[in-house]
Amino acid sequence: MPFKKIFAPLVAAAGISCASAQVVALGYPEKEELTFGFIKLTDMAPIAIAYEKGYFEEEGLYVTIEAQANWKVLLDGVIDGRLDGAHMLAGQPIAATMGFGTKAEIITPFSMDLNGNGITVSNAIWEQMKPNIPKQPDGKPVHPIKADALKPVVEKYKADGKPFNMGMVFPVSTHNYELRYWLAAGGIHPGFYAPHKGDISGQIDADALLSVTPPPQMPATLEAGTIYGYCVGEPWNQQAVFKDIGVPVVTDYEIWKDNPEKVFGITKEFAEKYPNTTVRITRALIRAAMWLDANNNANRPEAVKILSQSNYVGADYEVIANSMTGTFEYEKGDKREVPDFNVFFRYNATYPYYSDAIWYLTQMRRWGQISDDKSDDWYKELAAKVYRPDIYQAAARSLVADKLASADQFPDFASEDGFRDPQTHFIDGIVYDGHKPNEYIDKFTIGLKSGQKL
Repeated sequence: MPFKKIFAPLVAAAGISCASAQVVALGYPEKEELTFGFIKLTDMAPIAIAYEKGYFEEEGLYVTIEAQANWKVLLDGVIDGRLDGAHMLAGQPIAATMGFGTKAEIITPFSMDLNGNGITVSNAIWEQMKPNIPKQPDGKPVHPIKADALKPVVEKYKADGKPFNMGMVFPVSTHNYELRYWLAAGGIHPGFYAPHKGDISGQIDADALLSVTPPPQMPATLEAGTIYGYCVGEPWNQQAVFKDIGVPVVTDYEIWKDNPEKVFGITKEFAEKYPNTTVRITRALIRAAMWLDANNNANRPEAVKILSQSNYVGADYEVIANSMTGTFEYEKGDKREVPDFNVFFRYNATYPYYSDAIWYLTQMRRWGQISDDKSDDWYKELAAKVYRPDIYQAAARSLVADKLASADQFPDFASEDGFRDPQTHFIDGIVYDGHKPNEYIDKFTIGLKSGQKL
């Protein structure tokens, strides 16, 4: 099927600026041969499906997909141009644009998914937690399991002079912030960063010491006893269950229901140099996300078969299917229905909301990665530099015009302001309103407050 031509009014209606304003019509992609990077996690699925189902090719894009060793290598590849775009942690484009770590202008026109992570502890830690967890009549634990159950275990380690080590995948990853959120909600301090003092360990004043481990290495690191627990995406929580080396105690769906997870990241320079290509990439990814969630997840078994290939995630079909097909196994044999564990299109999952970006920034400030107070406007302005709903809207409108999607599958672009309604489904009951980031930060018992600096 030849790729279709999208005309300028669609682009103008979405408000794409800079180089794209000079384009008379969004026709042929300016760059056809592209290389995208990813990490071996199930939430890279939109990229794999866009390739396998021919959506990239229908846009005139000839894509090579390459697994990357870790998140830093992946980010560096996008910045230096070795990669044209990549499956990224939602915090990576934000941190790079802000200058935390590597400084670079990275944008995202497409949010890849909601949910998809879990927190797993070793079997030994689980046995120590179990007496602190309420039971159902059938003897199984009541979920969600809060970090309150872990606190006495951590306190005993501290009393014995032993560090309580846990793993997360990257300092600006959702996993870092979710693990910190869960721990702090249970009264366990996960530590501060102090980049202005040259301390980027994130372990100042910590009860639990968090450090970086690449996702595929999490189970082996847990089994070796180097860490006692970790937060990671799938399939590496379910892998711990299958290998009988650990127990997932909570999912991020239970920490923050329908939380944003990964994004597709490109440089601002790429988007401005290749505006047609950028919209066409976004079109293909939207179609892939739609396919993944279509007909009540009816396509998921096929998706799992694709992802289990060694060139994608490379884990066993059964391990990936455990979460991708709407269930999640906690303690071995305790498999529960979690239909929204992986969401790729429902609930406007693909729309790059400013409020999603601002939440990450609030957590960066809470834990000291942002050293100084910032105004509410600062948060909003930085979010708008990175998250690009204008590009998304151009892609979505064109899909509707081409009858490949319907308008009711997307937000109402005429009234959309880029902010979700205040979100209430957090494990600690605290409400998040993206319009009021400083007010939100000051609600937490553990974490930096307005005016505080380490």
